[in-house]
Amino acid sequence: MLPTDGVMCFPGQTWEKVLSKVKKAVVFMDDQCSESLHWNGGAALLFEAGARNIKQFSSFEAGGQNEPKAVFVVSTVLKGRTADIIKDIISLSRFQYCVVFTTVPHSIHLLANNVTTELEGNPVFDQFEEKLCEWMGDMNYTAEVMYAPVVFAPLTQQLHLLPAFSDLFPLLEVDLESINEKRPEKRRLGSLMDVDMHSLPPELQIQIKSLASALNTLFEFISTREESFSVGPMSRLIAGELASHPQAKNRRKSAPNKASIVFIDRTLDLTGAVGHHGDNLVEKILSVLPQLPGHVTDVQVDMIELTHLKQTTDTKGILVPGCLAQNQSAAARLLWETMLVAKQKEAVMEVRRQLVEAASKENLPIKMSLGRVTAEQLCSYVQLFRDSWGALESHSGVLQLGLAASQALRHSALSRWDACLAFERLLLQALGDSDLAEVLKQLLPLIKSSESGTGSGSGELSVDDLLVLLVYVYSMAQEACPGGAEEEKHVEKVEKELIGALTLLLTRQTTLSPLLQEITGVSGPEELTVERAHSALENMFDTLRGVSHARDHLKHFSSVYTASDGAHQATYRPLLKQVLEEIFHPDRRECPDVEHMSGGLTDLLKTGFSMFMKVTRPHPSDHPLLFLFLVGGVTPSELRLIREVVSTHKSSTQVLVMSTRLLRPSDVPHLLFSTDRLKPDIGV
Repeated sequence: MLPTDGVMCFPGQTWEKVLSKVKKAVVFMDDQCSESLHWNGGAALLFEAGARNIKQFSSFEAGGQNEPKAVFVVSTVLKGRTADIIKDIISLSRFQYCVVFTTVPHSIHLLANNVTTELEGNPVFDQFEEKLCEWMGDMNYTAEVMYAPVVFAPLTQQLHLLPAFSDLFPLLEVDLESINEKRPEKRRLGSLMDVDMHSLPPELQIQIKSLASALNTLFEFISTREESFSVGPMSRLIAGELASHPQAKNRRKSAPNKASIVFIDRTLDLTGAVGHHGDNLVEKILSVLPQLPGHVTDVQVDMIELTHLKQTTDTKGILVPGCLAQNQSAAARLLWETMLVAKQKEAVMEVRRQLVEAASKENLPIKMSLGRVTAEQLCSYVQLFRDSWGALESHSGVLQLGLAASQALRHSALSRWDACLAFERLLLQALGDSDLAEVLKQLLPLIKSSESGTGSGSGELSVDDLLVLLVYVYSMAQEACPGGAEEEKHVEKVEKELIGALTLLLTRQTTLSPLLQEITGVSGPEELTVERAHSALENMFDTLRGVSHARDHLKHFSSVYTASDGAHQATYRPLLKQVLEEIFHPDRRECPDVEHMSGGLTDLLKTGFSMFMKVTRPHPSDHPLLFLFLVGGVTPSELRLIREVVSTHKSSTQVLVMSTRLLRPSDVPHLLFSTDRLKPDIGV
């Protein structure tokens, strides 16, 4: 089997172990594992394997009277809160046979229990099996605990996400300050590049080691020896962990295939993550349609147009929503891939083509119309299927994607998308023409005009949109406006004005969005005091200053901004494009910012010898397969960009993308301002 085919089979393969145990069982699964299953075939896989029921992993759930077998699938460490929930479920049920799968390997369970030595067997899992029998009420009942790396969600053949790590995000200067607070004066770290694994809190160490371990199982499955490279401090830690993974050494000695894996920190380029310039249909679908509950990526598609029901308050929520994950039909899979990477116009035309083709196959009375594709036209094509149950069932995947496109294209929030894009273009030009303080001043009238704050009006920006624009400015501020001490004072003064105006705006809100609730730590506007809002915004600006310095350590990729030269306007230069062009450069230049992480003594010796004699260092383009791992998320338009760069360079290298999440602009403020990056939730 080719390594690329192996990568595609691997996520499904990891579920085989779970499927072999679910016969006649009630299955309890946490959100992260459910999301992985969702993109691997969904609940149907479990039911086909004989599962009786699937329930949420929650203390409020339990097995029925006549359900003696349970299977738990969790993405966390088996102690603390996770163990409590399992105990709660068992004590409310009548189980005699329990199987627990965790995506955290036994070696990391030892670390979580402060055991530093390698022990024979799986003592932590054995102890947990005893506890399960204790909770079931009879030591003669059966309990099994095992590792299954069910963390991969294959969105397409070229893109795999890892939902269990969706909140793993590169550290910023504010995080470095938190690390240094706990260290003695003389041992404080100077920059994020000085941070090593041992200086991180145990929760983050466990998260990084679990990720490296999952990647190691993938490389084992495809019999591949990988060379790890990194761009950015967090990537460096993950690549280093993978390079020195204890089980990887034997694999690398005998693996017949070779690949490179390049980890890139998302924080090095947040302009692309928050920008609305993508011209991509899926970006808009993800941004305007409501998320599926418990999911980070997929959305809810309203299916009412496939029925004769009228849109009223009574019919709201009575139909199960559709979604974007369509693994069953080949036509739907191809359509989804096109929607994900094509430009919006091409994607919409492909949606129309597929709907017309499906309607023609079923002999439905379709009226062909040429010219521009509209949301209404797509909707009318979908409605042709509602009177034919067989046709509806045969083409349900394409119909759900067609509905997602049509609902996004006529969504009222799209006018705000266009407004954000217009402001971003103005700010991009302003960054080259004036200093940062002047650019930030341009946001003040925007804040004052958003006083109603809901952003529901056409083109009127919400507070969430304003935060996205602030990230956009700060992510390019350093190179666009490199000011001195005087300029810094001026910026501080304007920041205080912005904090004041935003505090006023926040305290006048009639409702708080989920993001604002997370940032301020309150659940409603009546609880939000001026002091609380002010303090939350001060912390937010501390984080933003760190965003503006994220590329300070880079030599080659230190800028994502090209100033106007009079003839051409200022432009944004995606960091990902710069990295790829460097990797595929015909001269195979050595780039100081793409750091090779050596795993063994031989590699270290090579590095040492290279000071005195010519030694060819490993290069990311050495091998026929290249994995790009974006730590902190990737956007749909970046997937197109990767494809374009590879085809421009006529490279024979096959590029596969992995990431922690598929980003929408609104995800970035959540990851920056309300996620505890140093202490991810590991279920303890």
